[in-house]
Amino acid sequence: MDATLIRRIAEDRAARRGVALVTALDDAATTALVATDGSDMGTALPAAVRNAALDAIRQDQATNVEAEGRRWFVNVFAPRPRLIVIGAVHIAQALAPMAAAVGYDMVVVDPRGAFLTPDRFPGVTARIAWPEDVLPEIGLDPASALLALTHDPKLDDPALTLALDAPLFYIGALGSTRTHAKRVARLEEAGFDAGRIARIHAPVGLAIGARTAPEIALSILSEVVAVRRLGSADALRRRPPKG
Repeated sequence: MDATLIRRIAEDRAARRGVALVTALDDAATTALVATDGSDMGTALPAAVRNAALDAIRQDQATNVEAEGRRWFVNVFAPRPRLIVIGAVHIAQALAPMAAAVGYDMVVVDPRGAFLTPDRFPGVTARIAWPEDVLPEIGLDPASALLALTHDPKLDDPALTLALDAPLFYIGALGSTRTHAKRVARLEEAGFDAGRIARIHAPVGLAIGARTAPEIALSILSEVVAVRRLGSADALRRRPPKG
């Protein structure tokens, strides 16, 4: 394989960017890389192969594809998915072991060191800092999801402001419909248009009737997984009318 492609794979993995190596099965020297943003390097690929490579990156799963009379193998080099959680709250505590069980790394950000302790969050990366100070360092990449869980605009809003300008695959915010309407108004006042604000999944989580912290954590993680694997959770978010 071309050394240039090897270097690009190494660079993308170091930067937590997913990349797919596409190889023609009838000629192993015919290779190309497809990046998360749809750009490619190496052999020119049919559109169907490029689209299959992008889907493979999202699914984090190698695949075979046929196009224009040729068969191709798509091998994926993807970073581990990551949850960046704003708020060392009870829901975040319940979420941590669930996230680990399904293969997600988790980072919790909260300036309140009394809450963000090793006892409450064993095995979790803890950043005791204000979100606006630490999120640029953590990196808001396409393999990461951000969850704003504090109910406190001083913590959630700065994080969401950064998240809306980042290529995260999921953004979620805790709160009722009324709480989110107030959040939307603040974001509009800050200059965000409706299209960008619509990236926020709120009320966060699937409509499973969750009440306890573990149930809410389960609903949130389920929605994150659905968006990552399916590209959308809209069909699963339909909430029954209250009556």
